Amino acid sequence: QPPAAKHPSPPQPPAAKQPSPLAPKHPSPRNMPPPHGILPNRLSPHGPGAAASPNQLSVPDPFTRKISRFPKKLFTQTSSRFQPKKPPPDYKPLPLLKDTPPDERTDLFVRKIEQCCYLFDFAQPMSDLRAKEIKRAALNECLDYISNYKGVLSEPVYPPLIRMVRMNAFRTLPPSDNPEYDPDEDDPPLEATWPHLELVYAFFLRFLESPELQTSYAKRHVDQSFVLHILELFDSEDPRERDFLKTILHRIYGKFLG
Repeated sequence: QPPAAKHPSPPQPPAAKQPSPLAPKHPSPRNMPPPHGILPNRLSPHGPGAAASPNQLSVPDPFTRKISRFPKKLFTQTSSRFQPKKPPPDYKPLPLLKDTPPDERTDLFVRKIEQCCYLFDFAQPMSDLRAKEIKRAALNECLDYISNYKGVLSEPVYPPLIRMVRMNAFRTLPPSDNPEYDPDEDDPPLEATWPHLELVYAFFLRFLESPELQTSYAKRHVDQSFVLHILELFDSEDPRERDFLKTILHRIYGKFLG
């Protein structure tokens, strides 16, 4: 009797591959799908390194802050003076006002004011260091003297004081020498002579605010030409100078036109 035909058994599905105990529990970044809108290099139609097509790029965030191409810079505005008025070789500190007898202080005060009429080149920071410090100390002392002493503003003081302000403040402002300057991105240019000019403005402001100010004497020197020069200085790019000028102009109008 012929043996019975054997029927083939149905194919069994392959057994599921057991994960290795050493395999990581999370997929590695290499096997993760690319972010939406980014086409991986191996799938780029233009080869590795090529940009994806416009349809595959993500929509840019409209609230992303615009990044400037140029870093924020600090510029210095150098005053275009004709020539710095250098002091004589015997330029040296004068005696202190507080150590001088009262009857000699007015003469010494005038000499200190005249000592502050010399101008220095701040574009060369290391030049005339000793003379610059002498002038700075004299301006500080004059500022303190007019603020804390009485009987300071006698008639002989007015002409040299106004002349000193003219010498230091009234100047031709230079044009902006930086074509890339952006007021929204860059810091404003700063006046190079500010270490002295700030004290000159502060001293003149105390002069205008002094209760001893005699407008009849002051009007001979703070005239229309003086005020017009003050107005021209508002073209300065240094915001510190413009702030001083606004206050000074208000004091002039308040004293002489109020």
